[in-house]
Amino acid sequence: MGRLFKQTIRDVPLAHKTVLVRADYNVPLDKKGRIADDLRIRASLPTLEYLVQQGCKVVIIAHLGRPEGREARYSLKLVAKRLKKLLGKKITFVDDCKGDKVRMAIKRAPAGAVLLLENLRYYKEEKANDEAFARQVAASVGAQYFVQDGFGAAHRAHASTSAITHYLPSVAGLLLEKEYGVITEAMAHPKRPFVAVLGGAKVSDKLPLIEALIPKADAILIGGAMANTFLATAGLALGKSRVEPGQEGEIRAIYQKAVAKVGIDKLHEFIQLPSDLAVGATLDGRTRRKNVGLSGVDAEHYALDIGDATIERYAKVVASAKTVIWNGTLGYAELPAFAHGSARVALELATHRKITSIVGGGDTADFVLGWDAKHGESFSHVSTGGGASLELMSGKKLPGVEVLLDAR
Repeated sequence: MGRLFKQTIRDVPLAHKTVLVRADYNVPLDKKGRIADDLRIRASLPTLEYLVQQGCKVVIIAHLGRPEGREARYSLKLVAKRLKKLLGKKITFVDDCKGDKVRMAIKRAPAGAVLLLENLRYYKEEKANDEAFARQVAASVGAQYFVQDGFGAAHRAHASTSAITHYLPSVAGLLLEKEYGVITEAMAHPKRPFVAVLGGAKVSDKLPLIEALIPKADAILIGGAMANTFLATAGLALGKSRVEPGQEGEIRAIYQKAVAKVGIDKLHEFIQLPSDLAVGATLDGRTRRKNVGLSGVDAEHYALDIGDATIERYAKVVASAKTVIWNGTLGYAELPAFAHGSARVALELATHRKITSIVGGGDTADFVLGWDAKHGESFSHVSTGGGASLELMSGKKLPGVEVLLDAR
């Protein structure tokens, strides 16, 4: 596993201290406002259990959604209920994240208590990385240490990931350490063959990752709306399909770098695109899946998944790999008819235990967790961070990690 060159909760004297923990509880909610998947809550448990065993007062801060002010549907109260069930311990929920209410609740709490404060994003100062807001949170909690364990928020410089570290000595939690280690190790020292499966909507979002992968990967398989943009750049008509404009120069540069690595003859083995597509007439559950060749997308259809022949080809490449990173679904996977490509990749990874499989967070994680009866345990690692895992795989520094105390 790659090494995080920062101090962690094992490196500092935390016993019987009040500790402020930044967790990532930005969980997906269903249409009825219930927690659709609790991976991020479950992933926080090892750090919380360690701190409770140390006799700490554990005070957790987090955010949920993108509220406009105090929207009740984004209250972390529902997370507190799920956390109580998972941790098997009373959780004191405080309906603010700063001020006297917070101060008094923490003062009354015994050693080993766990408190969860209200949604940080009820305050616009959180996203603004406001120093005064961070200072108020730190002062209200009265902690001796800050623990950054919210990997999914670590790529943002917000008050609870950046400014807060100016007021408290700050170290990494066990989840942050694990995410950083697994992802950086896979990128730096992969077992080969090393295959990347890339999907999702935008080429522009994945450009830094593709550039980081070209010198390292043995094959890059492209699907999703990303593949539409590659195919449209090659001159194919794709009907109503989602295509990102203005990417011709970037795609040309990707191919130039790939040719420099593998030569023109092996280019299409190295960067693989769909050879057929699954199309639909609408973007809802009524539309039927129809398999067509690349020239068969008519003006009234959307390309919504990789086609059946491409699924078989991609499945063979994935099955032959030793390391696979997967970032982005291969189709419009919200609709079961267009989740075939993504489901087949998931199946290959789950059934070939020799493969070290790293699933990027966000939509990809949501998909595999819904697909996997073992809640993600069929894969080597399902990341809790979408943007954070993407940036870390791309070789970028994460603001929420850089500000932590350096390892001695």
